[in-house]
Amino acid sequence: MVRQLLVLLPHSKNVLGLNLGQAFPVSVGAVPASNLVRPLMLQQPLRYLLPCSPTYWIRGQVVMKLLPHILFLCLALALTWAQDHHQHHAAVLDRCKGLEMDAVAVNEEGIPYFFKGDHLFKGFHGKAELSNGSFTELDDHHHLGHVDAAFRMHYEDDPTHHDHMFFFLDNKVFRYYQHKLEAGYPKDISEVFPGIPDHLDAAVECPKPECDEDSVIFFKKDDIYHYNVKTKAVEKKEFDSMPNCTSAFRFMEHYYCFHGHMFSKFDPKTGDVHGKYPKEARDYFMRCSKFSDESDHLERERCSRVHLDAITSDDDGDLYAFRGHHFIRKDNNDTLTSNSIESAFKELHSEVDAVFSYQDHLYIIKDDHLYVYKVGEPHTHLDGYPKPVKEELGIEGPIDAAFVCQDHHIAHIIKGKDIYDVDMSATPRAPSNKRPISVLNQVDAAMCGPGGVKVIRGNHFYHFDSVMLFVASRALPEQHKVSLELFGCDH
Repeated sequence: MVRQLLVLLPHSKNVLGLNLGQAFPVSVGAVPASNLVRPLMLQQPLRYLLPCSPTYWIRGQVVMKLLPHILFLCLALALTWAQDHHQHHAAVLDRCKGLEMDAVAVNEEGIPYFFKGDHLFKGFHGKAELSNGSFTELDDHHHLGHVDAAFRMHYEDDPTHHDHMFFFLDNKVFRYYQHKLEAGYPKDISEVFPGIPDHLDAAVECPKPECDEDSVIFFKKDDIYHYNVKTKAVEKKEFDSMPNCTSAFRFMEHYYCFHGHMFSKFDPKTGDVHGKYPKEARDYFMRCSKFSDESDHLERERCSRVHLDAITSDDDGDLYAFRGHHFIRKDNNDTLTSNSIESAFKELHSEVDAVFSYQDHLYIIKDDHLYVYKVGEPHTHLDGYPKPVKEELGIEGPIDAAFVCQDHHIAHIIKGKDIYDVDMSATPRAPSNKRPISVLNQVDAAMCGPGGVKVIRGNHFYHFDSVMLFVASRALPEQHKVSLELFGCDH
């Protein structure tokens, strides 16, 4: 409901086309009240702000002194500020529309944080959230309009700095560990990093041997500063082949310079950019459903840093890997193709949770439903599906991953930190043999083949010789890169 107040204006000249000796209604709960009052205050500030002013407010026989109206004006301005404040923080940021990020840093768990204004995106997909929700003190000590630069320190010789996150705002630096601001911070940048200028554009850690010594690389316009963490020595360099970086980060031992919504991979020692760059950041570091016509779809899916949603290998040895709106198929001759999920599995549209192969069929789980397709060209969606996962497998969704090992009837279902067995040959099907998974807190996808089980978490996978060894393991085996070792992407 729109409420109205009578604003009593001074008996004076006509200003802005209004008869200021009359009262008029103004809506409250909408912007017009303050939009009207503020110009009047600017026109005659002394008459409106000084309590000693002799000005009286007149409407008919009612004469009122100034003080009540000062209170009203303050209320109107406060309402406007609150509305503007709400609109500012409620702004919807869509990184798939080509945002230029202010800073990028990887947290202690290896999850990239992309900062834009007073918001951040956690990981390669998901909505923006306010930065001060994760790093409260940024607003306590400094109005958080932006983050200039950020990085996570790599310096194992000094545990007081190693794995700490550093944020740069104007001339200040904040140091966090596990989302807690360290005592004594924020400090001047010159105090913590002598020789490094204020108002940075980007920063990225560079551990040895990727750099000669444990270092941090700072970017400000055309200037590049290599900061030796141990000695605090600063070496100024020129990276002639690189554009000016608006943000930079290290991921999977590679270095990326972002400029606008494009990026270039560079050598941290020389700044050399090798290969076909710049490339579209939305193709590799974000989960977006639509891409430009210039995008190489197979290249994007092979080399994307966004984690897989699901993966399986059918009875012929063909691999299917699903991510967002797209999937990769790798046949037994190692030929790779990529297409939209909707083109081959139109009933799914996009974004599946898990997939496994059983007796020449693909069982695909999306939310609380199970879809079944007969493998072929094209794949045939079985009548009567989708059906509830609970009805078909006896277990409630959501499901994180699922796989069947060759020549077996057991579907291994991963839900949270537990794994269940479902006998696909039984009627009705029911989960059994629940066991905890100790070696990983979360599983994104998994598949089983003649060589054992591949378990995918983020951009890496881990190989186990059997399901039993996967469940019993207390330490992770060697880490493998999904993009390189599954899809042959070398960058």
